[in-house]
Amino acid sequence: GMIGGSYGRLRELPAVAGREGVGIVDALGAGVRDVGVGAHVRFPEEGTWQEYACIDAKDLLVVHGSVPVEQAAVSFINPPTAYCLLTKIIDLPKGSWVVQNAGNSAVGVSVIQIAKACGLKTISQVRREALVEPLKAMGADHVVLEGSGWAKTVKELTGGEPVRLALNSIGGESASDQIKALGEGGTQVTFGGMVGDPVRFPTRFLIFNDVRLIGFWWDKWCKKSGPKGVREVMDAVYSMMNDGSLQVPIETTYSFAEYKEAFARDKSPRLGKVLLTP
Repeated sequence: GMIGGSYGRLRELPAVAGREGVGIVDALGAGVRDVGVGAHVRFPEEGTWQEYACIDAKDLLVVHGSVPVEQAAVSFINPPTAYCLLTKIIDLPKGSWVVQNAGNSAVGVSVIQIAKACGLKTISQVRREALVEPLKAMGADHVVLEGSGWAKTVKELTGGEPVRLALNSIGGESASDQIKALGEGGTQVTFGGMVGDPVRFPTRFLIFNDVRLIGFWWDKWCKKSGPKGVREVMDAVYSMMNDGSLQVPIETTYSFAEYKEAFARDKSPRLGKVLLTP
């Protein structure tokens, strides 16, 4: 989205690309006390595709030492987004049902695992049959194919129990179908728009079913919550990564010199992340 010019906040050009990554502290300026040489740290929000950078210490986030560097490198956007979607929007008692489209997306696979760890039940929608079993292996309770009569299918899978939360990252008809599958007083959270099509649905769902539609953007949440709120979320993410209940799938790793191959692989069908290393 950022490279394509469609992200919510764009940089002035020329600029170094990359939004997510881990660096190793090589040297410290005078007076820096909160981070040490050799520590793994989160880069600032932008410009991660470089070998060296001079960064203000207050803009760094120290990674828990026990988190593998590959997992840490992909821990700053999608896993905390998933955690916030499940824990910061509405109160979800254990056993609650959550539905999502794009279940194989980077956020989707984190939602599946975090929901499992929190005692929530998930129904994930995907477009390809080949994705069903891998997502179930990650902890998905149910995985259904797109276009399978969403509302009816959800009702059958939940045994008639209401769906409290729907997570939408596609838009268009997929989002509309989610709204129809929500239980009374349910909430749909939109955090992405892969197709960009309008979302159309009968307004009776708002009036008589008291359905709520809201948006979520991790960047904005961070600004509102401040460093303490971000640290709390990241501590929870790292805790799950440490105990094995949350692992971001890694497809493959390329060097900076192999960036063309990395871009090509990133555009092909896959379940895991593509990493770049110096």
